[in-house]
Order: sequence, then structure tokens, then C-alpha cells
Amino acid sequence: MNEDILVIKIKRFSSALTAVGLVLLLAACTTPGTPMGETEVRRGVVEEIRQVQLESNHHPGVGAVVGGATGVGVGSLIGSGTGRDVAMVLGAIGGALAGNEVQKKYETPVQGQQVTVRTSSGVLVSITQPTNAALRKGQNVYIDGYGEGARVVPQ
Repeated sequence: MNEDILVIKIKRFSSALTAVGLVLLLAACTTPGTPMGETEVRRGVVEEIRQVQLESNHHPGVGAVVGGATGVGVGSLIGSGTGRDVAMVLGAIGGALAGNEVQKKYETPVQGQQVTVRTSSGVLVSITQPTNAALRKGQNVYIDGYGEGARVVPQ
């Protein structure tokens, strides 16, 4: 009899651990990373720097999803039968609310700058990035990367 209870608890723990692992995998998939391989580097001169506010780089809703899934996993370890189902639902709701509140702390905008660079080929390129105090108008710079990943760095 005691062995049956132990087996059931191990299966529940295993299920909860699997759920947490899947949630962490999902969270890792939604986090933007640095592209691997070659990147394009161009030379230029800073034409203009304008201060701007940058939105948070956190994806809305991820905190609630991760919190809810974690709550379900923890709730599945409590009780049995209908009690366990109730614990899972309450865990999902509580976890989603807690995850949402945690994420709100990271949604504040940050200071940034829109840097306009005239490349050596004469093309104007505008890049918005977090503030880099080392940049100034007329300075020789590199444009490292392309698209959303491009950054202006001093030469």
C-alpha cells in the first residue's frame, strides 16, 4: 500500500517536473538571441544623435504564461482527485497573476538614442539603440550588424 502511494507521488512529481521543463523551454524559445555567424560591419560618420525612449524588450504575456504553467505544476503535487484539480486551477490562476506582476516591473521604458550615420558609400542609415555616451556628432563609427540587431559603435 505504501509503495503504491510512493509510486503515485513520484509520477506526480515527474509530471510537474516535465511541465516546468517545457515551460522553461518555451521561455527560452521566446528570448531573442544574438545571431551566430558573420555580421556586416560598415564605416561612417555620425550626422545626428537624437534622444528617444525605448520600449521594453520583454514580450507581453510571457510572465503570465510561465507563472500559470508553473502554478499548474505545483498544484498537481497537492492532494488527489477533485482536490488536486482545484489546486491545479488555483495554482494556474495564482501563478498567472504573480507572473504578470513580475513582468510589469520590467516593462518600464529605457533611455535610448536614434543615431543617423552617413556611411562611407554616402548612404544615410538611422539606428535606434540604447544610449551609448561615447558617441558624438562628427565621430567616425562602425555600424555593426543589420536590421534590428544593428548597433553604432565608436571606431
